[in-house]
Amino acid sequence: MIHCKRVAAVACAALLSLPFTASAEDASPLSWEVAAVSDYLFRGASQTDEKPTVQGSVTWTTSSGLYVGSFASGVDFGEGSPDVEVDYFVGYGFDVSDAVNVDLMLNRYTYPGASEMAYNELVTTTTIAEHWKVNVSYTNDVWGSSTTGWYYGLGGEWALPNDFSLNANVGRSVFNDSDVAQDYTDWGVGVGRSFGIANVSLGYYGTDGKGRDNFGKLADNRVVLAVKIAR
Repeated sequence: MIHCKRVAAVACAALLSLPFTASAEDASPLSWEVAAVSDYLFRGASQTDEKPTVQGSVTWTTSSGLYVGSFASGVDFGEGSPDVEVDYFVGYGFDVSDAVNVDLMLNRYTYPGASEMAYNELVTTTTIAEHWKVNVSYTNDVWGSSTTGWYYGLGGEWALPNDFSLNANVGRSVFNDSDVAQDYTDWGVGVGRSFGIANVSLGYYGTDGKGRDNFGKLADNRVVLAVKIAR
């Protein structure tokens, strides 16, 4: 486990070394985020065997709305599994109206040392009135299984007094092959507080019975603490 955390930290540091330098300019198109989380959840299921890890991301955004970037996190799927997830993404965001924004992103999930697990996903996110987000995602190779998978999500975030915020989400994962996984629902609710460029959040997340059938204890209801610094 020490090795896992060390590899993840090195991966995040490599990703973030450039942004710390470039962000000295206020108008820089480069943004970054580094985080420590008590558990890395992806659609309700732990990716770190219910253990904490570090994460980092960097994104380059053009004035036209086109962006590219990368995300890294420690993972733990059991003995002999990869220690790190590194994703690469490219996307485009644009305003449909004053109240509606659409973001189209192609994400490549990779796991160094386990190329057979890599797969692509098209992620579409529609933001409505700044507070609501509708997500529809598609892959023809979920988890490298050659199975089609869809994800439908609805979430919202609302400002509260004293720099606090409230967020909630619900999502539905649908799979073409029930032998790979059963369709299931995930959900979450949380609160956060900003401290300048830092944010501390505490959330409660879970899945339905089918999610627990798919992932066992990794999909049990749980509390997750996250500390993030972004610029």
